[in-house]
Amino acid sequence: MPNQLKLNAAYATEQGRKAINEDCAGLHIPDDPYLLGSKGAALVVADGVSSAEAGKEASDTAVQRFLDEYFQTPDTWSVSHCGEKVLSTLNLRLYRKSHGFATDSKGYLCTFSAVVIKGRTAHCFHVGDSRIYLYRNSELKQLTHDHTAAIADGKYFLARALGMDNRLALDYSKVPLEEGDTLLITSDGVHDFVDATTISQHLGSEKNSQQLAEQLIAKSLAADSDDNISCVIAKVEELPSENIDDYNARLTRLPFPPELAPGMKLDGYQVEKELFASSRSQLYLVRDSETGEQLAMKTPSRNFEDDTSYIDRFIQEEWIGKRISSPQVVKIIRQNRPRTALYYLMEYVQGIGLDDWMVHNRPPKPKRAIGLIKQVAEGLKAFHNNEAIHQDLKPGNILVDANDQVKIVDFGAVYVAGIAEMARPLVHEGALGTAYYADPQYLMGNNSGIQGDVYALATITYELFTGELPYGEKIENCRSAFDYDHLRYRNASEFNPVIPVWFDGALKKGVNFDLEQRYGNVEQLMLDLTQPNVEFLKDDPVEKQNASSLMLWKLLSGFWFLLLLLVVYLFSQSN
Repeated sequence: MPNQLKLNAAYATEQGRKAINEDCAGLHIPDDPYLLGSKGAALVVADGVSSAEAGKEASDTAVQRFLDEYFQTPDTWSVSHCGEKVLSTLNLRLYRKSHGFATDSKGYLCTFSAVVIKGRTAHCFHVGDSRIYLYRNSELKQLTHDHTAAIADGKYFLARALGMDNRLALDYSKVPLEEGDTLLITSDGVHDFVDATTISQHLGSEKNSQQLAEQLIAKSLAADSDDNISCVIAKVEELPSENIDDYNARLTRLPFPPELAPGMKLDGYQVEKELFASSRSQLYLVRDSETGEQLAMKTPSRNFEDDTSYIDRFIQEEWIGKRISSPQVVKIIRQNRPRTALYYLMEYVQGIGLDDWMVHNRPPKPKRAIGLIKQVAEGLKAFHNNEAIHQDLKPGNILVDANDQVKIVDFGAVYVAGIAEMARPLVHEGALGTAYYADPQYLMGNNSGIQGDVYALATITYELFTGELPYGEKIENCRSAFDYDHLRYRNASEFNPVIPVWFDGALKKGVNFDLEQRYGNVEQLMLDLTQPNVEFLKDDPVEKQNASSLMLWKLLSGFWFLLLLLVVYLFSQSN
């Protein structure tokens, strides 16, 4: 049996002479042997840019979210793929938050240096001027390059940072490890004041990593460091005997499972029944033989065994689901034992689709209906808070249980912003979503982002309260902007007279084809659906003008009709 990775690791951080500590350091070595083998251990240092208004928040966010989200990535992904996915998304999150500041030099900016030790390899992710070192056989080697640029008088400025640009320029490298190696990550408050020779001599000590980290902080202070001071030190005590390349190959080449039937077992999960099947995937109810827990297992369709894009997308569904934590979103279950085939597990929700629910609860009481919509909105906000767009929200992807608790399911069409290969809308066979609920912008090849989910939510709300669709069923046949221009919004009150004017106004704005006229986020839509907006109680100038014109034509028509009757009468009298 191969040895497990064994590290002696610690970190230390100190504000030093500064009023606050804008550095952040951390590490995570999983206790679970399977997780340690499949994901490894992670060491991180981030240094908040002092000229930014939110440097501390940026470094804290970067470290905490990386240590959390890296370990939620699929175990079928390579380390480089996992790190780049997580950091690209994290970078965009910080970049967007920075736009709340008045100047380009302010915002959520930080350096970021991380080492993931998996198998017998150290994987380095780096942006900024923090540093990663390898100490081996009494020699210290710097593994990263400072991302700085020189200006006049020998001064330097930071050329790259997390959150600086919407496209992350990330350095990635990997080095083979040997037992006895020591890895060190430092912020510039350390390496700008303690020279490499001193650091090398310090790491050669027999002391444990915690003592070394604390003493390196003390050395930096003694060297008159005027910056925040942070470091992470990890001594490699044991390495697994399995070759990491063989291990990765075994994980990323998992076969598709066969078609499963009740009674069959896969990795300790016994199939009880098939819940759903399509040309793209299958969903089974399974029971964990060890715990007795019922779960839902999603498996890929064997129709796509040779489609690498499909396989990557299927694996990505699991990662996306793990990042979304909300009572209103179905929970993806982390595997606690090795997989022999490609699949993933979810919590089993005993409920029915909202489409079926509407059939059996027509018409629903308004309080009950808005209660369901509020839960769907909360689920969508959980997606949006993680830079993810559902893109395929429809009643069939919303489960309702016996207690009217809602779960959003299906991550197959989810778009995650900030991922390098996902900088543009995903390409799908056919349009994203279902024509009745999908934003027309999707159908015309554009990605409307959060506003696309707003459109779907408003459409579902309209249908829930009226049993109809905002533009009728003709929308399914629309293919171009010209087609959509011929559609007109149908007032919800035509189908449900108890719907107030302000509620109808919010629905109309939520499904507006013009993005500038539509709500920008779910919160704005829900505010107007739950609280009367006085803007919707005012007369629409266009509609008022049309109504006035219509009245004029009615009066004129009446006048000419009376005149015609008079003429007919006069002619009849002359006879």
